[in-house]
Amino acid sequence: MTATHRRGSSGRCEVSVDGGIRRGLDVLTAVALGATGVLVGRPFYWALAAGGRAGVERAIDIMQAEIGPALPLLGCASTAEVSRELITALA
Repeated sequence: MTATHRRGSSGRCEVSVDGGIRRGLDVLTAVALGATGVLVGRPFYWALAAGGRAGVERAIDIMQAEIGPALPLLGCASTAEVSRELITALA
């Protein structure tokens, strides 16, 4: 998803990112770029295949463990505070 796509919707619709989400930081990046929803599938499918229900629960724990410490480092108390201003363009 590009910022242009989100700006083009002008807040008139929900924007969900589906694909390419592998880590908690990918979730935060998508939210910062304007996503209102992030669909995480493949990591949980892998976890299910490898460890069944316990594997999926562990994958959820890992995702939360990646997001949890990243929020304060970004200066945010919750994902609701994550915004486009946190993204810097590399020239």
